[in-house]
Amino acid sequence: MHPNGTRPFEAPPRSAGPQRRPDAPGPRLEYQQRPADPTEQMVNVLRQEIPTPKVLAFANPKGGVHKTTATVLTAATIGAVRGKGVIAWDDNELRGTLGLRAGSARHARTIRHLIADLVRVENAAGYDLYDMLDDYLRHASDGSYDVLAGEENPRFAQRLDPHTVRRVLELLRRTHDVICVDTGNNVESPNWQTVLQTADQLVVTSVPREDAAFTADWMLDLLDEAGMEELVANAVTLLSCPTPNPTPLIDDLAGHFRSRTRAVVVVPYDPALESGSNIEYPMLGPATKRAWLRAAAVMMDPYAR
Repeated sequence: MHPNGTRPFEAPPRSAGPQRRPDAPGPRLEYQQRPADPTEQMVNVLRQEIPTPKVLAFANPKGGVHKTTATVLTAATIGAVRGKGVIAWDDNELRGTLGLRAGSARHARTIRHLIADLVRVENAAGYDLYDMLDDYLRHASDGSYDVLAGEENPRFAQRLDPHTVRRVLELLRRTHDVICVDTGNNVESPNWQTVLQTADQLVVTSVPREDAAFTADWMLDLLDEAGMEELVANAVTLLSCPTPNPTPLIDDLAGHFRSRTRAVVVVPYDPALESGSNIEYPMLGPATKRAWLRAAAVMMDPYAR
């Protein structure tokens, strides 16, 4: 998919022995294939043209399994490579924290304010659409991705009906190439179900705990029963290490979810994420950035060309 370049060896120096005839074949050049650079390959995947905008749904009904962290860091990683066109949306109906942990607080507008003006924004086009939508978005400190914050008032969840959620996603597809959605915890909510039905890529997030893995497994069963077997089979499982010392359980869980989903990626612990405050991608350690680069490339590989 990503061909490797080749590099010729230099021909050996001519000996002091007999000179070859002018019509004799020249010295034979040997070629050695240059070893593939994994980082370069992953970056190339993320830089490829995306024919149509893609929705990545980050899901696990269990709380505390790094859904928000995974949503933000995937958006930050893809945005850092592509430079633009990536957004993280907090679709958690029960007071999600994505808007607090990512993006500048240049205003307090959330999805509630966008929906109130949705018809006006939908009717805009071209640069006017980008400018108008920008009034409702926050931005990462390095400008690599945008944020659509969730609403803190739980009563607002009643307005996130399937029709409205689809309109929001369609609007974001007009302005962004990659939409990363933090789906929240309520599998019974219409907005959770609508995002999963609309998603191109399911990302199952978990930590190495039996209860977290059990809930993720139950969710996959639920989606299978709802007729979304293809989404489940193509899913990517993210296993996040919450402590510096990996537990043996992570290998068991990785093996299990490899049997249920397309791929499993383990992302390491990073002290920069421990405080629960703002998620700043530039502050992550090199190993963490490489792991998230690999995770993002695995998610996007089926859609790159």
